[in-house]
Order: sequence, then structure tokens, then C-alpha cells
Amino acid sequence: MTLNSLGLDSKKTKDLADDLNHLLANFQIYYQNLRGIHWNIRGKRFFDLHVKFEELYTDANMKVDLIAERILTLGETPFHTFEEYVENAKVPVGKNISQDDKAVRLIVNSLTELLKIERLILDKSGNTNDEGTNSMMSDFITEQEKTVWMMKAWLNESV
Repeated sequence: MTLNSLGLDSKKTKDLADDLNHLLANFQIYYQNLRGIHWNIRGKRFFDLHVKFEELYTDANMKVDLIAERILTLGETPFHTFEEYVENAKVPVGKNISQDDKAVRLIVNSLTELLKIERLILDKSGNTNDEGTNSMMSDFITEQEKTVWMMKAWLNESV
């Protein structure tokens, strides 16, 4: 086993960075979806949802930066082209969504996909002894679980 300057197994770190790039691609699609529904939302709930969607895209933008910086910290290069994002993302793309229920459902579906990826990374980072990535994933998961619960409550659905 070869250790890098962080004291982590080099091969496992490369694998984690690859997974983080996959997460980054998905987060970029999620972020762009949030911008789109923020711009296009219509109806009686416009004022509340417009503000909420801005809160969510601001948070997603911050997380994109954290993920990219973590990839760099691990010694790899973060994806940074739309081509890479589209090729590597599984988050559904929302196009021309202006209805409140569809917008909130897009958020729930996107977060559900992000949580799957984050749990995989959390498991791998724990096994790699990568506390930095582990902590970041744990924080993301905690926040996103709460957002899913709130969005599902708004939809009048249970988790």
C-alpha cells in the first residue's frame, strides 16, 4: 500500500475522488435544476417557493465548491465541463418546470439520487479512513434527509 501526503492509501483515494467527481456532476445538474425552477415557478405559491428555491440553489452552489475542493485535496482534478456533468449524472434533468408540485417532486427525486451516491462515498471514505470526506458526506446527508422530509411533507406524503 502506498500512502499519499495525507496519510491515505493512494489507490483508495483515487477511487474516492472518482466517486466525488460523480457526485459533483450530479450536484451540478441538481443546481441547474434549482436555478430553472426558481426562475420559472408560477402560481399562487410563487413567493414562498421562489425564495425557497433560491435558498436551495445557494446551498447547492456552496456544496459544489466543497466537493470540487475535496477532489483537489485528494490530489485529483474535478470535472468542470457540461459534457462531463451530463455524461456522469443520474439526477433527472428538469426542463421548463413551472408547476409547484412538479418542481418539489424534482427536488425530492434529485436528492434521493444524491443521497444514494453520498451513502456510497460515506461507506468508502469510512473504510479508507478519510475523515475529511467522511465528515463532509455525513453533513450533506443529514441536511438533505431533512430537506427530503420537508419537501415530502409539503407534498403531503410520508418519507
